[in-house]
Amino acid sequence: MNALQSLADKKEGQPPKEGRRSRASLSPTLRHWLREPLLHFLVLGGLLFVAYGVVHRGFSSPTSRKIQLTPEDLNQLEAYFVSQWHREPTPPELAALVEDRVRDEILYREALSMGLDKNDTIVKRRMAQKMEFLSEDVANAHEPTTAELKKWYSQNAQRFAQGDQVTFRHLYFSPDRRGQRAQPDATTVLHKLATLSDPSQAAALADPLPLATAYEARTLEELAKDFGLPFAQALFKLKPGTWQGPIQSGYGWHLVFVKSITRGRVPDFDEVEPDVKTAWLTDQSGEQWRTVYAAMRAKYEIVLPAAIPPNASRVAAAPSTPAALPSETGEVR
Repeated sequence: MNALQSLADKKEGQPPKEGRRSRASLSPTLRHWLREPLLHFLVLGGLLFVAYGVVHRGFSSPTSRKIQLTPEDLNQLEAYFVSQWHREPTPPELAALVEDRVRDEILYREALSMGLDKNDTIVKRRMAQKMEFLSEDVANAHEPTTAELKKWYSQNAQRFAQGDQVTFRHLYFSPDRRGQRAQPDATTVLHKLATLSDPSQAAALADPLPLATAYEARTLEELAKDFGLPFAQALFKLKPGTWQGPIQSGYGWHLVFVKSITRGRVPDFDEVEPDVKTAWLTDQSGEQWRTVYAAMRAKYEIVLPAAIPPNASRVAAAPSTPAALPSETGEVR
């Protein structure tokens, strides 16, 4: 009966009944896995590993005794030389670059054969760094649409809120120069400022300070770094349009003319779209890394000494940001 049904299906141009039933039962499962981000990472990661192997196929296996540079390797060496010296390498210089690359490969393979990569903290960190970079590359492979960014921004708009900003100029009175007279002198000059016909004359009444005398659209946090928090807070309480003070900073006393104060706001999406995209990619990269790391960690049994706090394993299982890693020279960045 099954054979007859198969022949009938073929005659009608339809797949066998059993085949239809099998695909129908597998279809929801396949659709689920095709939507799974972790599967996307594994597939893309595998392709990247394959591509890396193809690009570096000239060096063969680390245990091989054959070292062969490809034309692409020579192009990379020449491009590196040009970026450093802004000219093409001479034949002897190119030969020296090639020998350096061969030397590095020989020493690398000999070090592997001696097991020098085992239990080496710097080597482990470099390999871990490359795995993190790989996961970030896969996470950044998806280019967000404007609709996605707008939806994300609507949920994270406060991250882009702009604080109050003040535009002002000031005159400085130094306690080092004037001693106890610094504040009274500032008060005296404040009364004189109202009678000056030329505002540029005001600077001659004050003392020099190795900071700017005028500031444009500065936030509370920015001013606090230069003058101290009490001065910055007092500045935002002044009314624009007149000289006021004296106000004390970490340097001494100041007379201040506030030109304008712009109150903080949450900008429209169009004003900060490039920043939103950068933040979105950073968030996606971090989320992808946590997901991938959790999947990798689940393959291992973690055995910790009794002295380790009980929650240490859970904390380690959810890294928020990559740890500081050494540079090519071994320095921690």
